[in-house]
Amino acid sequence: MAITSSKQSQVNKLSPKLLRDVREKIIEFILFIAAFSSVATTVGIVGTLLLESVKFFQNLALHRLAASQGVSVEELTNQTVSIGETLTSIWAFITGTTWAPNFEPPQVGILPLVSGTLVTTLVALFVAVPLGTIAAIYLSEFAPPRVREVVKPALELLAGVPTVVYGYFALLFVTPILQVVLPALPAASMLSAGLVMGVMIIPYISSLSEDAMRSVPNYLREGSYATGATRFQTAVNVILPSAISGISAAYILGISRAIGETMIVAIAAGGQPNLTLNPMDPGQTMTAYIVEVSKGDVAYGTLDYETIFAVGLTLLIMTLIFNIIGHWLTKRYRETY
Repeated sequence: MAITSSKQSQVNKLSPKLLRDVREKIIEFILFIAAFSSVATTVGIVGTLLLESVKFFQNLALHRLAASQGVSVEELTNQTVSIGETLTSIWAFITGTTWAPNFEPPQVGILPLVSGTLVTTLVALFVAVPLGTIAAIYLSEFAPPRVREVVKPALELLAGVPTVVYGYFALLFVTPILQVVLPALPAASMLSAGLVMGVMIIPYISSLSEDAMRSVPNYLREGSYATGATRFQTAVNVILPSAISGISAAYILGISRAIGETMIVAIAAGGQPNLTLNPMDPGQTMTAYIVEVSKGDVAYGTLDYETIFAVGLTLLIMTLIFNIIGHWLTKRYRETY
């Protein structure tokens, strides 16, 4: 009886520890699920894009084969498409200069959409990079604390404006002003869309760059002042190079944000897939095209519908490349203090 009471006493003593271990395991499992959900979502998106893109390229190869034989696609529905014909359709997709998937035979060269995306992105960066960097330098090195507390949140409000508002702002306000200076500018152009996109991206670049500059240790500033350098010389020659890894990450984020922007270009860029590098021309980006096809006017399962996934996969690859470059720059120029 005495031995049984002793064992019961030991169990009672271990119970709090056991409960704590169980609670820790549950918390660890919940944290794991939260972290794994983002990875699983990414894998699901990539897998969906890959599988649907394969169907698109096989379907495209079937259309090209039907056009070469002078028969309808329905007559070749049961025919197996070879790997070589699929690779040929992929090559035509990458190098083609005409985007007209609803034509027969379909013309699905992605280059017009890529050029539209790159042109609007470059115009946006032409605005956002210098203005965002200058704003970051001012907020980090020149602005009094009270001014910084007001200006920085006000600047970050620009990132919270709905992009559809930016789109109509570009179409109805910016474009008429630009037409005063450039009378040949059409009502919708990549120039006005890119300029407004640049304004939208400024907070992303200025805020992250300002955080990177403020993280630079003060002894570097003091050392620069001790050599007789002015505040501006210290900011440009000491602080800016020291924070270059964080600033590079801000630029890459701005590029990714510009590439993925949809509503502004869908409203203000013109919606015409042109292979041109002239920002004054109308154009169409990859995201704007996806929005156009997703409106519901295109029948499910058709080649036109499947282009969504091929264009989405191209967009994903482009964004991934820029993020890899940003990661490399961050590691290459990271300063440890």
